Amino acid sequence: MLRYARHISGHLTALYDDTFKSGDPRVELWPLMASPMPTIGLCLAYVCLVKWAGPCLMKRRQPFNIRTVMVVYNFAMVLLSLYLFVKLGIYGWFGSYNYRCQPVDYSQESIEMASICWLYFFSKFLEFLDTFFFVARKKFSHVSTLHVIHHSVMPISTWFGVKFTPGGHSTFFAFINSFVHIILYVYYGVSAMGPQMTGYLSRWKRYITVIQMVQFIAIFVHSFQLLFNRECDYPRGFMWWIGFHAVLFWFLFYDFYKNAYSK
Repeated sequence: MLRYARHISGHLTALYDDTFKSGDPRVELWPLMASPMPTIGLCLAYVCLVKWAGPCLMKRRQPFNIRTVMVVYNFAMVLLSLYLFVKLGIYGWFGSYNYRCQPVDYSQESIEMASICWLYFFSKFLEFLDTFFFVARKKFSHVSTLHVIHHSVMPISTWFGVKFTPGGHSTFFAFINSFVHIILYVYYGVSAMGPQMTGYLSRWKRYITVIQMVQFIAIFVHSFQLLFNRECDYPRGFMWWIGFHAVLFWFLFYDFYKNAYSK
């Protein structure tokens, strides 16, 4: 039995090594890209912190007053999202990329697109601060299942994209998501300025949820159109990977919208 277990373990280890050695060699030495385990570990730590450790630590403490920090953070994220949107457009979607089929260019000449994809991946860790701020302010009701799933899944999902396909068709996801985040973080930044802004923002919260749902429809359609384009030289696995995420998040956001606004 022990010999059989070692045999299976050896095969799994070899499969793991072969799979991740087949990634894009250009990104192999970039931070967090050698293996998915650090990213998975950070995401698990995030979930533990915001769902258990953080609320326990804050239970007998007063909420922190971090309004200035939140305003600075949110408008910094606006600038980062704008930068990502423009760069993804310049290197791809504003010009040379084909919206119907865009294979990945693995040449050294396309390293700029790969580096922007890595920066988009890294920005998903910065977004953990959204939840940390909720916990620090004891806004535990804001740490919803939707919120935590969304923030914990995205770094893992984008890691695989950067590792194997840092460019091409699936970067449409990052392109449109960066645009939506410009709007989202402007809303968060203005909201963080204080309750005097509530009157200006009350109607926009609902619209922002709708915008987020529309983005997932656009990503779903863009991804699964490859089902009807058999000649496109783009990995089919990533078509399903991105399309599945779009469907998952659409239903999660729809459930939130229904519960929050149906009345």
